[in-house]
This record gives sequence, C-alpha cells and structure tokens, in this order.
Amino acid sequence: MRTPHAATETATPHPEGAASVENHPTAGNAANAAATPGARTRSQLQRRKRIVQAAAALASRGGVEAMQMRTVAERAGVALGTLYRYFPSKMDLVVAVVSEEIDLLESSIQRRPPSSPTASGRAVDVLMRAARGLMREPELADALLRSLIMTEVETPFGDRMARLLLRVAGNGLTVELATEDQLTLADSLASVWVHELLEMLRGLRTYDQIQHRIEIVSSRLLVDF
Repeated sequence: MRTPHAATETATPHPEGAASVENHPTAGNAANAAATPGARTRSQLQRRKRIVQAAAALASRGGVEAMQMRTVAERAGVALGTLYRYFPSKMDLVVAVVSEEIDLLESSIQRRPPSSPTASGRAVDVLMRAARGLMREPELADALLRSLIMTEVETPFGDRMARLLLRVAGNGLTVELATEDQLTLADSLASVWVHELLEMLRGLRTYDQIQHRIEIVSSRLLVDF
C-alpha cells in the first residue's frame, strides 16, 4: 500500500521555551528535543484523524464526489496545503477511510473472536460482521467499494481482508506460514464478499441472501483449511 505520510512540520518556539533556552542552553535544548517530537507526533495524528473523519462524514452523505479536497479541509479545520501533505490525492484519502474501517473490524474481532469450530464458520462470522459495519453507512460503503475497484491507487483492502480471513480461519495462520493455495483461497473469498456487498448495495441482494451465498462459497473454499 502506498501509505500517506504527514510532512514534518516545524514547531514555533514558545516564548517561555525561548527564555529557558537562553538561560540554560544545554538543559533547554535537551528538554525541547525530548518533548517536541512526541507532541508533534500526537498533533499530527490528531490532525490526520480529523481529516479522515471529515472525509468519511462527507462521503456518507454524498459519496466520493462529496469528498472534494477543499471541502474536506474546511470541515477538518486545516489548510488545503496541509491536507495535501497528508493525502496527495482524493484516492489516498479514500484508502485512509477504508483502512480505518478495517481497523475497527480488527479491534472488534480481538474483543470478540469468532467462536465457530469450523474455519468456514469463523470466516463467515468475520465477513458478515464487516458487512454490518459497512452497511450502517450504505452511501459511504458504496462510494468506497466502487472507488477502490476503479482506482489505480494501491489499496490495503483486499490484502488486509485476506490476512484477516487467514488468521481467523486458520486459527492464527499468518501470510508467512500459509501455503500458496491457502493465500489464494482467502483472497478469493474476500473478492466474493466484495462482489456480494456491491450486489446488496445495488438492491439485488438482501443481507440474508448474501450471508447464505457467502456461507456456501466459504464452505467450499475452506473445506480443507
């Protein structure tokens, strides 16, 4: 994934800090060197989070078209130039919103792991949990899924879902330990899930129908896991 990186920002010295450095040069410089990077990092993370939340809120009401960079910047309370330092393009911003959704899913799974005794059952649990999360904001889900399918920007979506499926279906199986066949099966199941979500968003499937279809596909693909 091409991960967006926030540009390093130069901190403006605080008047009191300047006086301290003048009186105690060595101690002041050491204190600033120790404190400034951490504070700067926290500030950057908070700013990045505001931007992603602003983009998600706009997309949930008007799709990716509503995620105009200037509008996102205004809603997040940052300068347009700052936004572009964090996210060079709209699709980088879309990728960030999707990544946050996957983060939430992974946190949910850590708190409440799938309990099914079968690999297929555990995979279905995770995929349908993810579907419920995305469908709480159907316009956002539709915008994100369609954009990720059409974009040329490298995204973490498919890879992260496949890794997640490997882990839950294989009881902690990692990419490094998985066979090529297992990787292919997990990736294929994730692709089926994305297709079924799009069909539901088009009104061609109900939630129960896609669950039934994913259960069938999962039971066949993961039978030898």
